[in-house]
Amino acid sequence: MLDNRTLELAKKVNERLTLANHVMVTAESCTGGLVSAALTSVSGSSAILYGGFVTYANEAKTAMIGVPADLIENHGAVSEQVARAMAEGARRTASVDVAVATTGIAGPGGGTDEKPIGLVHFGLATAERTLHRREHFGDVGRDHIRQESVRVALEMILEAYAP
Repeated sequence: MLDNRTLELAKKVNERLTLANHVMVTAESCTGGLVSAALTSVSGSSAILYGGFVTYANEAKTAMIGVPADLIENHGAVSEQVARAMAEGARRTASVDVAVATTGIAGPGGGTDEKPIGLVHFGLATAERTLHRREHFGDVGRDHIRQESVRVALEMILEAYAP
């Protein structure tokens, strides 16, 4: 599932975080650990990756990284508010410099008119700010949505650490 483009992005993330002397963590729902898998495919990633939280169930988001249950109830797990809270909670829980989070609907079921298949929200938290990105990849297949989500998460890190 990890193609050359994704591995190149992971390598760049490794290089940029190494230069910044920063450590990161992931909080993943729809990607199920694939962002961490991409990063650990790069030699030397142990210097920049603390680890990752796979918080697929709503209860895991709350128990593992402190996403308030009422936030999930009021906005849904696939929302800007939850993506931001996942990133902030993971960063705080792991006591690291940066966290990236993914939460979305990869399909083939689970989509609605309001939240269609292919909708993914991303969060990125540092000590200074929390960023959000929303992507709708379309109903293009579960694997493709998850692969594109990994790329977007890695690109968000690169944008936050642009030279």
